[in-house]
Amino acid sequence: MEKQTILIVEDDAAIREGVRILLEGEGYIVEEAENGQIGLERLNNRTDIVILDVMMPGMSGIKTCEEIRKVSSVPVLFLTAKDQESDKLVGLMAGGDDYLVKPFSYAELLGRIKALLRRRNVYDRQAEEAPPSLCLAAGRAAN
Repeated sequence: MEKQTILIVEDDAAIREGVRILLEGEGYIVEEAENGQIGLERLNNRTDIVILDVMMPGMSGIKTCEEIRKVSSVPVLFLTAKDQESDKLVGLMAGGDDYLVKPFSYAELLGRIKALLRRRNVYDRQAEEAPPSLCLAAGRAAN
């Protein structure tokens, strides 16, 4: 199986580095971006999951997620200090798939990443194996 690629979009260099070290130690390929605009530029068809901070200078993580959703169905895991229920709801409604509040446990982060990747792999496999759907068209005959 090909190594999976994770894009971390986080303005805090220390958090980015810690997460990168953890994920590379687990065998993932890690791409990094320090803001939403750079994250969008680095997003590509090899990206398997995006870890996205909410509060970043320039483009917020919420806006970044909305832009990602215009071009990709890649899983998005918000990693943020915003911990109110309303904050979580905004993130999920913007297209996020999961939400983890800082400070976080590396074990929980890794577990959530693996769960999102597992679901994506299952859905992708099911889509590949699904028989082509039939399209039926109905219309009115001309007189």
